[in-house]
Amino acid sequence: MLLRVDERLIHGQVVVGWGGPLHADRIVVADDAIAASPWEQELYCLGVPPEIEADFATVDAARGQLAGWRGGQRRIIVLVRDVQTARRLADGGGLQGEEVNLGGIHDGEGRRRVLPYLHLGPGDDDALRAIAATGAKVSARDLPGSSRVGLDQLLAE
Repeated sequence: MLLRVDERLIHGQVVVGWGGPLHADRIVVADDAIAASPWEQELYCLGVPPEIEADFATVDAARGQLAGWRGGQRRIIVLVRDVQTARRLADGGGLQGEEVNLGGIHDGEGRRRVLPYLHLGPGDDDALRAIAATGAKVSARDLPGSSRVGLDQLLAE
């Protein structure tokens, strides 16, 4: 299982760039608003090939499923749109030992550029430290073949 923070959620970089090398057979979007919006779910599914299942869940429902996903045979990419949502999933140790990949978080009001594809906002540094404190491995990489940038380096900049 890979947890990726990417504000674009399902898009080509996730499906082809990550899904291919990881041989993902399921993508789960953990997002309260999209879980309640069937038409948005349909839009996101347009970019998913038939061999990959796409599911949508509220953050609380996803947190309750993490242990089962980790112990299962399927290769799952869990997507969230921001660091604060990742922290909600990590609460209670649900991501202990898992890789938390920071991907596309673009520039916005109050955000600072950390990497060309990663901008962090107020409170994100503390949230990332809290995620790491639960035992998750936090790093940034835009694609699997890119260099991994560890949390210490991300927060030092």
